[in-house]
Amino acid sequence: MIVLVLNTEMMDAIEKSNIVFLATANKEDYPNVVPIGLARPLDNETVLLVANFMNKTYENLKENPKAAIVVADVTKCPYQFKGKVEIHESGKYFDDAVEWAKSVMAQLNPKGAVLLKIDEIYSVQPGPDAGKKIG
Repeated sequence: MIVLVLNTEMMDAIEKSNIVFLATANKEDYPNVVPIGLARPLDNETVLLVANFMNKTYENLKENPKAAIVVADVTKCPYQFKGKVEIHESGKYFDDAVEWAKSVMAQLNPKGAVLLKIDEIYSVQPGPDAGKKIG
């Protein structure tokens, strides 16, 4: 499998976005999409999502570790990022997620750090290339 990488423009758009939309599906492939307020790239192929208020989504990720994200303002980042997730409920990634969340809002109590390893990127730009795989 070829792992595609996030370029600087994509990483900046994710970092600066107030919201990304996270799509998941349970083991029966029933879809779910939620807004996530804490998402940022860790490197050019991994995005950290902090699981604060995820309930159904968190269970979906445990049952089916495939997910996709799109930033809220697709005019700034017209891409969909797909991949597999790893959930960390302790350790460095979790500790970093808790520290970040509490720096944003002290009352937050994250249940996990979700790492999305990007392995597919698609265009969501309106027009003839909509849905086209990038790379």
